[in-house]
Amino acid sequence: MRRFLIWSVLAALVGLVLAGTGYWAYWNFYSRFQPVTITRNQAQIQQLLDEASWVSGGGGGDPLYVIGYRDSASTQRYVREEIDKLKAAGVEPRIILFARADREGAAQSTAAERATVAELWLTRDWSLYQRWIQTPAREWTAAGIPAADGNLARAAVVEASRQFDARLTELLKDAGVQITYPLVLWRDRDGFLKACGCADSRAWPFIRDDLNAPDRVGTATPDADAASAPYGGETPAPGSDPSALPYPNLPAIPPAATPPGAAPQAPGAPTPGAQGSAPNGQAPDRTPPPRAAPTPKTQDDSTFF
Repeated sequence: MRRFLIWSVLAALVGLVLAGTGYWAYWNFYSRFQPVTITRNQAQIQQLLDEASWVSGGGGGDPLYVIGYRDSASTQRYVREEIDKLKAAGVEPRIILFARADREGAAQSTAAERATVAELWLTRDWSLYQRWIQTPAREWTAAGIPAADGNLARAAVVEASRQFDARLTELLKDAGVQITYPLVLWRDRDGFLKACGCADSRAWPFIRDDLNAPDRVGTATPDADAASAPYGGETPAPGSDPSALPYPNLPAIPPAATPPGAAPQAPGAPTPGAQGSAPNGQAPDRTPPPRAAPTPKTQDDSTFF
C-alpha cells in the first residue's frame, strides 16, 4: 500500500510537470504572439485613431494603423516587409509617427526628427515620409522643412503626437495589450477592434491570416508559353501527335575527311569501287553478278554439292 501511494504521488508530480511544460510552450511559442481583441475603451481608441494625422500610400480598403517612431528598427522592418502584402489584401495601411518625449532630461529625438514629425502631421505628405524613411537617420537634416523648436505652433503639433501615443498606450494597456512598437490596430471581418504589439516578427502572420493577406507578393511566375510547351520549350511539328516525343534538333554531319596525299574528289564523281557509271546521271548498278552453280564432287561413299 505504501509503495502504491509513493508511485501515485510520483505519477501526479510528473503529470503536473508535463502539463506545466506544455502550457508554457504553448504560451511562449504561440499564444503570446496572438493579437488582442479590444473589449474595453473601443470608442475612445477609435476616436484617437480618427483624430490623429496619418500618412498613407493608398490601398483603398479597410484601414490598418501602424504606430511607431523613426528610430524603431522593428517599425521600419514591418513597414518594409508587410505593407505591400496588406495592400494586396485590399487593406489601406495608415502610418502614424510620433516624436518620443524626453526621459529624465535626456532628449530621445533630434531637432530634424521633431521638425519632420510636425510637417507630416500638418501636411500628411506621403512622399516626404518615403524620403525620410529611405534616408539614414544620421544623414537626415530636414532641409527645407520649418523647424519645430522655437515655433509655438509646430512645437504644439509635436507635443500632440506625444500625447496621442501616451493616451493610446494607457488605453491599450488597460485592454491587456503589451506595448511594443510598432503598435498595429485593425478591425477583423466581424468588425471587432484588434491590437498587436508587433516588435516580434512572429506576430505578423496572425495579422495576415486575419486579413487574408498573402505571405508573399511580387513573386515571378514562369512564362505561360514555355510552361505549356513540352520538353524544354520544343513544340511538335504541325499535324503530328501531340503526345509523341518531338524530333530532336541534330547537328549537321560533316563530310568525310580526305586521306593525306589523295586528290579531292570532284562533285558528282563516282565513288571508288563502283561498277561503272550509269548514263543520264542515273545511279550505277551495284547488283553483284550471279553465283555459279556448285560442281558436284564424287567421293568413295557419297556425292557432295
